[in-house]
Amino acid sequence: MVVPHHPTGARLARHRLADDLADVVPPTLLADLIAVLAELVGNAVRHARPLPGGVVRVAWRLRPSVDGPRIQLRVTDGGASTGPRIRTANPDAADGRGLHIVAGLATRWGVERDGLGQRVWAEFDPAPAPRPDLVPAG
Repeated sequence: MVVPHHPTGARLARHRLADDLADVVPPTLLADLIAVLAELVGNAVRHARPLPGGVVRVAWRLRPSVDGPRIQLRVTDGGASTGPRIRTANPDAADGRGLHIVAGLATRWGVERDGLGQRVWAEFDPAPAPRPDLVPAG
């Protein structure tokens, strides 16, 4: 999907993701996916150049596994002079925590660069299915 390199792009991406995956993943995972996608698109809009046409490319991929779908989110932009990195935010700072959110919710995340820009991705491994035959000790 292609969204404008504008704050409205994050809203459009969140709504499309929610519509596409609402019946596929559990609600708590969907909430995490939406939060991470919003951060990644927001960072692309705030800190990177657009792709040609003034856009950002957003994609997600589901790969089946025995425990549930493994999901990868990808946001591609025109790149910036410095790459995305986790930074230390002042307690009073209004921003600077986005990639902490991404790192906390996703199983892993990273950045790939090529001659056209950069792709920031986040992956979510499925939670193991509950085992009704196991009872917690205690």
